[in-house]
Amino acid sequence: MSLRINGEAPDFTAQTTQGQISFHDWIGDGWAILFSHPKDFTPVCTTELGYMAGLQPEFAQRNCKIIGLSVDPVSQHGDWLGDIERTQGHKVTYPLIGDSDLSVAKAYDMLPEEAGDSSEGRTPVDNATVRSVFVIGPDKRIKAMLTYPMSTGRNFDEVLRLLDSCQLTANHQVATPVNWQQGEDVIIVPAVSDADAKQKFPDGWEAPLPYMRIVPQPK
Repeated sequence: MSLRINGEAPDFTAQTTQGQISFHDWIGDGWAILFSHPKDFTPVCTTELGYMAGLQPEFAQRNCKIIGLSVDPVSQHGDWLGDIERTQGHKVTYPLIGDSDLSVAKAYDMLPEEAGDSSEGRTPVDNATVRSVFVIGPDKRIKAMLTYPMSTGRNFDEVLRLLDSCQLTANHQVATPVNWQQGEDVIIVPAVSDADAKQKFPDGWEAPLPYMRIVPQPK
C-alpha cells in the first residue's frame, strides 16, 4: 500500500517495550511521531534514539507522543536501550515497537510484501528502507513523511520544526516559508481571497509579489 500525505496512517496492534498497543488508540487525541530503524544495535540509529529521548519533553509540550520501531523482537530491545542510555546520555522512556514479523514495516510501505514474515536472519542492509519518520495528526492522518539512507543520521531538530509548522498550519490558513522557525513571519495560503484575508488579518500584510502575502505568525 502506498502512503500519501493526508492519507490515513495504518492502524496496527503490536508489542512494544511498554506492552501491547493499538496504534490509533495509543495516539489518542494528540499528535504522534513514528520513526523506524532497520535493526537493533546499529550505530547511527543508536545516536538517533538517544537524541530523540533528549528531545521528548519538547514533543510533549506540543501534545505529541513519540514511538520508535525496530525490525527485531521486543525481547532484543532491552540490551540496546541500555547501550543507548550509556553512550548517548539519555534514557529512552518512549515505547519501541518490536516488528519481528515485519507487518508494521510493510503496512507503512517501508518493505515490500515479498520481504517475508520474519526479521530472523535479516541484516540492516536487507531492511535499509526502514528508515522513515511519519508525522501523524489527531485525525490519524499522515501530515509529513521523511526517509533517510542508513548512512545519514536524521535531524530531529528538523522534525520538531516540521511538527511546529504542521500544527500551525492545521490551525491557521497560513504556510511557512523556507527555513522558517517558530515565531517568524508566515505566508497567507493562496486559497484565502484578499477579502477573506482582510477579515483574518486586519492589520494587513506585505506583498512583495501579488501571490505572496506575508504576515506575522498567528498567536
